[in-house]
Amino acid sequence: VHLVESGGGLVQGGGSLRLSCQASGRALSDYGVGWFRQAPGKEREFVAAMSRDDRMTIYSDSVKGRFTISRDNVKNTAYLQLSSLKPEDTAVYYCAAHISGVLRYINSYDYWGQGTQVTVSS
Repeated sequence: VHLVESGGGLVQGGGSLRLSCQASGRALSDYGVGWFRQAPGKEREFVAAMSRDDRMTIYSDSVKGRFTISRDNVKNTAYLQLSSLKPEDTAVYYCAAHISGVLRYINSYDYWGQGTQVTVSS
């Protein structure tokens, strides 16, 4: 499956963005979906994930209550709604497709998009 993220940009603190992850080549519903982010000089970190059957969604503590993961299987697209953004949310955000393994572990993911930049000003 091929993944392409979009929707990033520059936003003021407290603002919102919706990131999209368009899948092609295979149905995104065949996979769990995760979002990760990487800030300059830091390791890529888990943000949110949704299981293949959509029964389970999990979030990192730093974004819980502010970000929401979802998907539209008809559009073959996953989303990450970012709200109440903070400067520390600034990073490149990546979506990834997961076949098996623990959802919050980066090594569980088999396919990755190229990333979309989110910059939050103070």
